[in-house]
Amino acid sequence: MLASALVGYLLGSIPFGYLLVRVFHGADVRTTGSGNIGATNVARRSPALGVLTLVLDALKGAAAVWFAQKAFFPADRTWAFVAALAAVAGHLFPVWLRFRGGKGVATGLGSFLILAPKSVLLAIGIFIVLVLVFRYVSLGSMAAAASFPLLAFFTHEERHPRPLALLACAVLLIIVKHHKNIRRLLSGAEPKFQGKTR
Repeated sequence: MLASALVGYLLGSIPFGYLLVRVFHGADVRTTGSGNIGATNVARRSPALGVLTLVLDALKGAAAVWFAQKAFFPADRTWAFVAALAAVAGHLFPVWLRFRGGKGVATGLGSFLILAPKSVLLAIGIFIVLVLVFRYVSLGSMAAAASFPLLAFFTHEERHPRPLALLACAVLLIIVKHHKNIRRLLSGAEPKFQGKTR
C-alpha cells in the first residue's frame, strides 16, 4: 500500500500549471489570481495553457490509478483507490512547491474516471446543471465531487467499504481545499461564471 501511495503522490505532485506558466511566460502563477496552480488560475494568464493544465492534471491522476492497477495486486482495487487519494493529495500539497498546490478537481476527475467512469459522467452532469442554474463554478465542482462516492455506490461501480472510504477522503480533501470559495459563497462574494472563471 505504501508503494501505491508513493507513486500516486509523486505523479499527483507534478505541478503542470506552475511549469507551463513558468516555461511559456516566465512567471510564477502563484503570484496572481487565487494563487494556486490549477487550471482555472492558469487560464487567467492563458486560456490555452489553462486547458492544457486541465488535461495534464487529469492525466496524471489517471496515470497514478492505471499504474497502481497494473503494478500492485490487480485483483484488489483497493490499491488503485489508494493511488487516487494519494494523487489528489499530491496535487493539493506538492512537495516541490512547499505543499502549496491546486484544488484537486482535475486530478480527482482523472483518477475517478479510471475507477468509476459512469459515476464521473453523472457527476459532470451535476456540475453542468449547477453551474448553469447558479453560475458558481466552485459550487458545481464541490457538489459534483461530493456526489461521487454516492454515485459510485448506487451505480454499483464500487460498493466495498474501504474503497468508498478512500474516495470519501479524496473528496473531503478537495472540498476542504475550497474553503475560501465556501466562505465567499456564504457571504455572497463569490464571483459568478460569466464566460470565464475567476
